Amino acid sequence: MMTLSSMPVAHRADAKSGHSFDANRHWAASLTLGFCAQNSGDTRVTRMNIARHYGPLRVQRPFYPEGKDGCCHVYLLHPPGGVVSGDALNINISLTKGAHSLITTPAANKLYKADSNGVAWSQTTNLKVDDNAILEWLPQETLAFDGSRGLQVFNIELAKTAKCLGWEILGLGRPASDLPFATGCIEQRFKLTQDGKPLWLERQNLDPTHPRFNGKWGQGGATVHGTFWTVGLNDPAAAIAALREQLPPSNNWAATYRRDVLLVRYLGHERNQVWKLFEQVRNILRPLLSGHQATIPRIWLT
Repeated sequence: MMTLSSMPVAHRADAKSGHSFDANRHWAASLTLGFCAQNSGDTRVTRMNIARHYGPLRVQRPFYPEGKDGCCHVYLLHPPGGVVSGDALNINISLTKGAHSLITTPAANKLYKADSNGVAWSQTTNLKVDDNAILEWLPQETLAFDGSRGLQVFNIELAKTAKCLGWEILGLGRPASDLPFATGCIEQRFKLTQDGKPLWLERQNLDPTHPRFNGKWGQGGATVHGTFWTVGLNDPAAAIAALREQLPPSNNWAATYRRDVLLVRYLGHERNQVWKLFEQVRNILRPLLSGHQATIPRIWLT
């Protein structure tokens, strides 16, 4: 078994991007995590009781910045730092009854340009949350390089009284380096079910050659996309009212509530803007969802 320090990082110079990876090294990696709630004296502690991995996907040890009876924070690690043609990453996370976990990452995920054959990469994330458990999925942003081709599949399976909140932030191209997302295609599929019933099904192709990509009726040329979701609120109307009252007015975001899912959408051009917005959203919604104030993961401050 390789340690983090000994694990090889892919290398190959790419003239356009200035980044590197090995065209002949493709990662097939998987990570399976399980969390359970255990009684410890008068408190209830969430423990990570399952941690299996294959390839370059790992976790750091659990952290408890909210106290031993609080949420279990875990950081996902992907040492290569990004995905290339042929990569297949699979993440499976499950929470049993009464557990509360927060999952995040130490840095942005990068989706590199496809190889000369246009071979796609894939990322599949499966989250399963049992009754009275709470999962917070809060990875740092994903950055798609020009020419990237791949498929993102995201499945959330909730029990009847399960709760969750989370976000996905995607930056297209590298505008600061004058390298827009002008070629390639990324397909995203989201599926959220509760008690076996579909609540949120979505599929979109991010294809810069399609009129929808720049059309005002579609993405409007936005280079940063963000979606924040919450399920399990006791008073969704009050939550929507709090968001509209406390968040700065902007044409870049909107909040909706349908079929027990509260969604906040962002379309714009600033990673820092959407990150700040979603942190504010979490500060508002987390107490309403779990009864606890939002705590910033330590890794975000390093």
